[in-house]
Amino acid sequence: MSDPKKDVAPEPDLVEEDDEATLPETDEAAAIAPDEVAGSLAAGRDAVVAAIKQAPSRPGVYRMIDGRGDVLYVGKAKNIKKRIAAYARPTGLDTRIERMIAQTRTLEFVVTRTETEALLLEANLIKRLRPRFNVTLRDDKSFPYILITSDHWAPQILKHRGARSRPGQYYGPFASVWAVNRTVNALQRAFLLRSCSDPFFESRTRPCLLYQIKRCSAPCTKEIDYPDYAALVREANAFLSGRSKSVKEQLAAAMEEASTALDFEHAAIYRDRLAALSAIQSQQGINPRTVEEADVFAVHQQGGFTCVEVFFFRTGQNWGNRAYFPKADKSLGPGEVLSAFLAQFYDDKPPPRLVLISHAIEDRALLAEALATKSGHRVEISLPQRGEKKDLMAHALANAREALGRKLAETSSQHKLLNQLAETFALPRPPRRIEVYDNSHIQGTNAVGAMIVAGPEGFRKKDYRKFNIRSTELTPGDDFAMMREVLERRFKRLMNEAPRTLPSPLAGEGGVAQSGAPGEGPGIPANAGIPEPSPALALLGFPPPQGGREDDDESPWPDLVLIDGGLGQLNAAREVLAGLGAEVPLVAIAKGPDRDAGRETFFLPGRDSFKLPPRDPVLYFVERLRDEAHRFAVGSHRTRRARDMREAGLQEIAGIGPTRKRALLHHFGTLKAIERAAVTDLMQVEGISAETARRIYEFFHEGAA
Repeated sequence: MSDPKKDVAPEPDLVEEDDEATLPETDEAAAIAPDEVAGSLAAGRDAVVAAIKQAPSRPGVYRMIDGRGDVLYVGKAKNIKKRIAAYARPTGLDTRIERMIAQTRTLEFVVTRTETEALLLEANLIKRLRPRFNVTLRDDKSFPYILITSDHWAPQILKHRGARSRPGQYYGPFASVWAVNRTVNALQRAFLLRSCSDPFFESRTRPCLLYQIKRCSAPCTKEIDYPDYAALVREANAFLSGRSKSVKEQLAAAMEEASTALDFEHAAIYRDRLAALSAIQSQQGINPRTVEEADVFAVHQQGGFTCVEVFFFRTGQNWGNRAYFPKADKSLGPGEVLSAFLAQFYDDKPPPRLVLISHAIEDRALLAEALATKSGHRVEISLPQRGEKKDLMAHALANAREALGRKLAETSSQHKLLNQLAETFALPRPPRRIEVYDNSHIQGTNAVGAMIVAGPEGFRKKDYRKFNIRSTELTPGDDFAMMREVLERRFKRLMNEAPRTLPSPLAGEGGVAQSGAPGEGPGIPANAGIPEPSPALALLGFPPPQGGREDDDESPWPDLVLIDGGLGQLNAAREVLAGLGAEVPLVAIAKGPDRDAGRETFFLPGRDSFKLPPRDPVLYFVERLRDEAHRFAVGSHRTRRARDMREAGLQEIAGIGPTRKRALLHHFGTLKAIERAAVTDLMQVEGISAETARRIYEFFHEGAA
């Protein structure tokens, strides 16, 4: 009997990260001692005064840059010279501006034709450069859409994210992939549109499982003719375009007509489709009657943090909401944060015709003009005062309060875990950046090393890295050698791009000091362990600054490196770091007997191995980090392996030559379809015996390490 999973077209995956963004780290580094401010403020003002002479009296954007070349602030102005001159005033500046001026050493200008262009350029530069003193939109991801294609006689419904290059009707944005998945599943039940890819569609000789469970009308095998399928497509487009009432009335009338004619089978089909449409609308929560198309932005501030809750309404339907936590100085009010947030939010997204905001913003007219210029239609930015729009804003504000309160509680728990982690592994302070490494391969083939990164805010997926193992001299399956290559490439590049200078050599894992005699020569002392912080290092906040300012949240150097493996992997890692002269705390995690979670053994340099109690929160936390690294490594390996198989074709399989390969492709259409096929399906191909079919199946379904 064939596997049902092989008889359904695979749905395209959209990567979904956390439903809500994470809280930014507090910018302690921006706090300068009063005497330092007094000493450097004069130098900063001198730099501003010197820049005024070259500043143009035209609209544009200016950048304030510190002595290391890092951009501190990006601003726009109708008249750049007048705006820069305001920074040179001896009094009247708030503490935040004084800190910024104190660190400024040069200024750069870009002239634009209009102030509107300056606003758009400012938003783009802030997102790209992430200056310390600007409000910055973090965790900015593209939104998913629903696409009904128009480039095939049987249009397909699917999830879409990215450029709208394929012909068809796009509906969105949706706040999350979860919301899109839920809606697409309901739409399939309501309108029976196909979701399979074109190659899968063309290769079908019988309906797939989705037809059996009444989620597709199977146009692939002509179970429905073209005019009837086209009618289903029109109904789906009408529903998503806001004409849901009309569509439901038509379905209800058809159900009544079928019931009157005693055609109860078709009446039941219409009944189920109506139920699916009702389910979509009931899951959408509030659906406004007077707001056809709008984005609603509500701001709430608490504890020095800001939450911006965004609701999306399209075609009179609520398509979800998402919470953002922009990085902003504590001195900025909700209106100032919201103004900067909106410009960055719409930098790469099409704005709706109406934007509702919870607080007044200074450049409302200018921002509306900029969004209209970019989108090609009028955009209204409104602060609702009464009626349904006011109710929508109150609902959004309540969600913003709840999201920020929930995130503050989660962040507090995360900090407690990191404190316990530091105590367990004898770290000098809670780690801000944890790197976890793992390898994945099948008998040494398509070997991939993976690094994931976590910190106080959770997983930092933008920092994840994969390493295709390059060495041709490795023994297949040599995990130690693979780990050495991955760490050597990672830390060699890190030392070149962000070199660190220790105040004094320390004895430690991979260090160059021995037996309390710093700097006497290379080696790994027998008692090497995670170094204890000296008073000087404690003042510096060990680990010391690594390629960036102290307490820099963006420092690329890890405070802790976790290795998936035992003592052998730990020694391989120490050997690499010692050879490079890099000092980083190391911990190896060995799986328990029978690979049971909860029975892991931990190995640290200079310490006996140990286990943590089964219910220890630190154990769960480390397991989660290890499992995420394993997931990323295995996923990267499978992607590389699938690519290699597509390039090599089927002829890697014993007994498959050009003739049988051609027969398989003629029967199934694509390599993907062959990969999904069950053994019984493979045996139906001319020239494929039971044994050959078994080898093909095992080739595609062998588990990854």
